[in-house]
Amino acid sequence: MDEATAGGLRIAVLVKHVPDAQFDRHIGGDDLTTVRAESILSELDEYALEAALQLVEAHGGPAAGHRVTAITMGPAAAVAAVKKSLQIGADDGVHLTDEALNGSDASATSKALAALLRHLGAFDLVLTGMASTDGETSLVPAQLAERLDLPQVTFAASLELTAAGSGWTLGARRDNDTYAETIEATLPALVSVTDQINEPRYPNFKGIMAAKKKQIQVLSLADIGLQQDEVGLAGSWTRVEAAAPRPPRSQGVVITDEGDAGVRLVDFLAGQKLL
Repeated sequence: MDEATAGGLRIAVLVKHVPDAQFDRHIGGDDLTTVRAESILSELDEYALEAALQLVEAHGGPAAGHRVTAITMGPAAAVAAVKKSLQIGADDGVHLTDEALNGSDASATSKALAALLRHLGAFDLVLTGMASTDGETSLVPAQLAERLDLPQVTFAASLELTAAGSGWTLGARRDNDTYAETIEATLPALVSVTDQINEPRYPNFKGIMAAKKKQIQVLSLADIGLQQDEVGLAGSWTRVEAAAPRPPRSQGVVITDEGDAGVRLVDFLAGQKLL
């Protein structure tokens, strides 16, 4: 067995509990934060979880000592994102929860996650989705890598790990509009993956039953050494000053063809400055 694989890979996958995109989003409360009722595991994070599972499976899986840990931060209900990750195949989970986290922007979120990851100990690889489906900023992966002083690869469309002596080398392909580039990094590293990297698996009955026996560690800000004013609204660089419901759509214009529908359609489009 190679020295790099003897100790086993530790991969952290960051997952988020986000409002279901099938329903309208709402902002509420005096702090104008997102209402998180009817939330689910972020679809984009499932690609990161699948990437982690494929990497460990390619190198012997849990039997070779490799572990995938699903990590989330958020209110009590956010543990559902970790539970689903365990059903899909993650080995264990961590839930950072504290009322003071409410309202955290990307900066405060990355600060909390960095403190959490330092508290949990060394991971060989931290994987994230390309963005969260609620904020859609794509800022947290880069900020987190900076805070942890890790090399980062963003928007990876493929990943490969190669054992090299006492360590690992990560190879990633990033697809651009007109070309693709291959990037290499030594571990530990942080990588965000796109929704083109794989097809996430679904939980099966065996996975759902196995997840009931897997451990979820619950931690607070005090556990990871952060003060309440370092996160949440107090610790954020940005905040929402005002919000209003989206105005209802106005009734559309119906053009009845009386032989001149084409001309009337062109006139309408021109009037809307679409031509």
